[in-house]
Amino acid sequence: MKRSACLILILSLFLGACSTTRKGGYYSNDGPDSRPRDVSQVKEPVPRSEPLSKHGNKPYIVFGKSYRPLKNATGYSKKGTASWYGKKFHGRRTSNGEKYDMYAMSAAHKTLPLPSYVRVQNLDNNRSVIVRVNDRGPFLHNRLIDLSYAAAYRLDIIRTGTGRVEVTAITSGQTYPDQVKTNNTGNIGGKIYLQVGAFSSQENANNLSSSLQARLDQTVFVQEGRIESGTIYRVRIGPMADLETGQALADTLRNSHDLANTRLIIE
Repeated sequence: MKRSACLILILSLFLGACSTTRKGGYYSNDGPDSRPRDVSQVKEPVPRSEPLSKHGNKPYIVFGKSYRPLKNATGYSKKGTASWYGKKFHGRRTSNGEKYDMYAMSAAHKTLPLPSYVRVQNLDNNRSVIVRVNDRGPFLHNRLIDLSYAAAYRLDIIRTGTGRVEVTAITSGQTYPDQVKTNNTGNIGGKIYLQVGAFSSQENANNLSSSLQARLDQTVFVQEGRIESGTIYRVRIGPMADLETGQALADTLRNSHDLANTRLIIE
């Protein structure tokens, strides 16, 4: 896996990782800290317009394979396998020159622009997070994206080490806060909602919806949908007046109502 702008150094790290043994879902010299922090309340990044980084956006070669980073992420959506990386790379330079923080909501990808924002959804449990892509990788085992420890924890793939996910880019036409405030929902592809939970049981979804409706002024409703494993019942709130209002309510629900999986939805 590449964790620096210097491909020669990174290649040696990759070869070293290949020679180590697996321990659970990660290599024996990686994984969580011996006393990992509580990351259940770590805030997801709010997508915003950023210039491309000076480093990490040029074509490159790893293990004899060429990669050409995308100029923009518009329309990107792909399903595949997510992995995660932790203490071995914590504090080291990422491909765009920043320091990797395993307790932040970030990720590595082979071709998405650095930086860019994506929503990663676990296809097995329907959990999802927004992460900021600031690194390159993963290059082993045909994996699609490499998540930070915090993001992997929120998607519940720490123990297994990998998970089936769908990665969808969030571009400036969708959720950047300056556009939401000035144009309401006209230029973001839909209205802004909060999703506070997703259940296979309609009764559980209805119970949460009723409980929240009794405490909130916003409209709370249950939306039925289909996923690969069957029917899913999503508890949602909204629509929100703007992204700031939605983000403030999301923070309140996460911190005061123990709803750690609350996230923004644009439809």
